[in-house]
Amino acid sequence: MNPAPIVVHRPAPDGSRQVALHRDGREEPLGLARSDHDLIVFLEAAGVIEPENVLDDPQLVEWRGARPHQWHAG
Repeated sequence: MNPAPIVVHRPAPDGSRQVALHRDGREEPLGLARSDHDLIVFLEAAGVIEPENVLDDPQLVEWRGARPHQWHAG
């Protein structure tokens, strides 16, 4: 099974989460999100259509190290 194409990594102590897109066999960093809004902006810039509708789809987004939509360590 292939990993989800979008990975939201574990929260850092400052509440940010690294966001990456798996594309062409490699992980492309999109930036540090501090909210769902930041995440949506990154995904939209990466060409994801209707990014607000994919955040809870585990086939498209893998939330690592914390619950989905959790923006603080802990």
